[in-house]
Formats: sequence, C-alpha cells, structure tokens
Amino acid sequence: MIIVVSMELDYIVPESTGGETVAENLCLACAGCNAHKYNFESGIDPETNIETALFHPRRQSWDDHFCWSNDGTMIIGLSPCGRATVARLRMNRRDVMESRSLWVSVGWHPPVDAQ
Repeated sequence: MIIVVSMELDYIVPESTGGETVAENLCLACAGCNAHKYNFESGIDPETNIETALFHPRRQSWDDHFCWSNDGTMIIGLSPCGRATVARLRMNRRDVMESRSLWVSVGWHPPVDAQ
C-alpha cells in the first residue's frame, strides 16, 4: 500500500495564465492532483459533458460541490464544478483511495470539516 501525503502549493489561477503569487490565489494540493491539474482552470463534467470551471477553494464551499463516499475513500462530485474537478484532478486514483482507506482505519479520515 502506498501512503500519499505529499502536499504542495497550488496556484488556483495558474501562474502561467496570469495568476499572482498572493495568498488569495494559493492553496495546498496533493502533489498528484496538482500534477493532473497542470495549468487548467476548467474541466469536463462527465455527467453533462460540458466544460465548467474547476472548484475554487477560496471562493466556494467544499460541501456545495463534494461529499465523501460512505466508506470515506472516494470524493463524489455533487455539482458540475465538483464532478469536473474530481475528473480533471483524478482525485480518486487507486493509490489515493488506498491511502484514504488506511487513514479511515485509524480514525484520521474523512475530515470533520472538509473546508
């Protein structure tokens, strides 16, 4: 089992598209998710097949766009934005879900306040 814990700073609006290096434009992201995000600001909602903006953690509420599966290992997109974000960032990769499963087993996951 691989434990995914590597986090890095993410530019919400990518620096390559004009995003500034200011607190309002930075957040922590899993290194793997951030690599899949690359410099994208939108993704395709797999339910509607429509391009939509990715989740903005400084302006949007996590609970409006995501929830945890019953076993706490999978992030479920509730809105077009949530589904597109889960798909673009590949937030439910096997190694990440295996890590979440381990975290659930020791009581570290899912977070009580996901924001």
